[in-house]
Amino acid sequence: MNTARAVEDGPYVLGISCYYHDSAAALLRNGHVVAAVEEERFSRVKFDDSFPHEAVKWCLEKAGVAPGGLSGVAFYDKPVLKFERLLDNYVAVAPRGLRSFVRTLPKWIHRRLWVKHEIAGALPGYGGPISFPAHHVSHAAHAFYTSPFREAAVLTVDGVGEWSTTSYGTASYDKGVRLTHDLRWPHSLGMLYSAFTYYAGFKVNEGEYKLMGLSAYGRPRFRDAILDEVVDVGEDGGLRLNMRYFAFTHAAVMTSGRMAGLLGFGPRRPGGEMTQDYMDLAASAQAVLEDVILAMARHVHRETGMADLCVGGGVALNGVANYRLLREGPFKRVHVPPSPGDAGSAAGCAQYLHYARRGSSGGAAGGGATRAPARLPPDLGADERVVENVYAGPSYTDGQVRECLDRAGAPYERLGRAELLSRTAGLVADGNVVGWYQGPSEWGPRALGCRSVLADPRRAEMKDVLNARIKHREQFRPFAPSVLAEAAAEWFDIDVPSPYMLLVAPVKRPGDIPAVTHVDGTARLQTVSRGANPLYYDLIAEFGRQTGVPIVVNTSMNVMGEPIVNTPEQARRMLVQTDMDYLVAGDCVARGRSE
Repeated sequence: MNTARAVEDGPYVLGISCYYHDSAAALLRNGHVVAAVEEERFSRVKFDDSFPHEAVKWCLEKAGVAPGGLSGVAFYDKPVLKFERLLDNYVAVAPRGLRSFVRTLPKWIHRRLWVKHEIAGALPGYGGPISFPAHHVSHAAHAFYTSPFREAAVLTVDGVGEWSTTSYGTASYDKGVRLTHDLRWPHSLGMLYSAFTYYAGFKVNEGEYKLMGLSAYGRPRFRDAILDEVVDVGEDGGLRLNMRYFAFTHAAVMTSGRMAGLLGFGPRRPGGEMTQDYMDLAASAQAVLEDVILAMARHVHRETGMADLCVGGGVALNGVANYRLLREGPFKRVHVPPSPGDAGSAAGCAQYLHYARRGSSGGAAGGGATRAPARLPPDLGADERVVENVYAGPSYTDGQVRECLDRAGAPYERLGRAELLSRTAGLVADGNVVGWYQGPSEWGPRALGCRSVLADPRRAEMKDVLNARIKHREQFRPFAPSVLAEAAAEWFDIDVPSPYMLLVAPVKRPGDIPAVTHVDGTARLQTVSRGANPLYYDLIAEFGRQTGVPIVVNTSMNVMGEPIVNTPEQARRMLVQTDMDYLVAGDCVARGRSE
């Protein structure tokens, strides 16, 4: 492609995140996301942390821009500062942690400290600057620039960035992102929650959402012990971990033996029996996290005086805490981006670079104060904002879908739009499990109506059917409802949109939709508007006409341990390798092996 044309069509800014988990790339044009995808969608390695070569390549190809046509490139954190924290930590705990240090050091020496060279190698022909915003600045930028606000308070909470574990400040289109205060390693709400994720037998940085789901089965009987012994929480939400109970600073495990002495039982082995003790521990960890988040939000509101709040960082994936923040917090409105974790920071660092090009000065959170040009936010309606923030991944034509099915000799029917919707809704209403593969894949960890598996929410048995036959995962895991936006308040205790499936709200009529009602009477819902996803909206509306319930069960099209499907061939293989009854891909309806 002609480089001059690319610059004229731009400016294009590329953002990259990698090396820890959820590697990704995102491409902006004039501040708008035009392509974004996680590396795992190509590598098929769930939570892939490698450099996102394929994701970068796809983003550029999607936009038709050459590397030389980029006006800027950003990386989502500062590797040198992160390495400094790593060295400081090892010195502080020495001689403990030597084995961990020896195992980790080569990754830094041979790759992570050389990310600038890796980026240059992936972008032949690009000669411009590479920006390295601080980790929490990238989180904050993604949280703010995906919101509808002109100005807002910003709160970012995760495990750790370079040194920061929690940051807050303000953001506006006039003054940019300004993070003014932070908590520092090792005192981290994210690490506290991850420690209990580990203790319950789940993998850190992957299983935190399982702990949230498990918490509904327990009572928070360890909450007081945790607050008395394990973590000291101030009125402002500031916290200090009692490091005698933790081992993550020097070992490959999260907790020390003291934790077992406090709780009266040891860590659960992965795959081991899930006893009531672990359920109660999950409930206790969830209660502490929610209380701390609320305390933080109240402090940020007092300090900033802002009416609205944007929340970023991996902890913002906790939909139960998000709902409490919305209902009980002091802010008028709360915005959580569709991908608040590290993958979303690929977009965040690019957004930061685009909106804050006129210079920055150091802030308390590590490069957080910026002097940005006065700009107005992108003039986007609510539906347009959802489209840009979510439906930004790879897509395949109906012809490519048919070619895939033909090569495999798979029987299928081709249907027009109206018949396709009527047939699919009828199949779901009749109790079939249907793969729904349409349009561009979603950006973020949730399937939101393009790479989804659908089922009937009225059938209580569907929860067990999906867990056992399709997803091959733990039986306690709940499933989410997709509901027409205008009908959400009738079915759920919610009065704001939830397009990214990041709010867990009480179900008003649980007996009518048992397949999506969790044991505590809640559901992690997605509200669907016609403008954001017309085909998916019309499918749910058709299901509502046939059944009286404008809701479908929506879970991602993948089995446990694998990423969401990307290509039509991966969707077809899932059809034949699981007990999924049908695959509706493009204009084709293919039957599964059960037929």
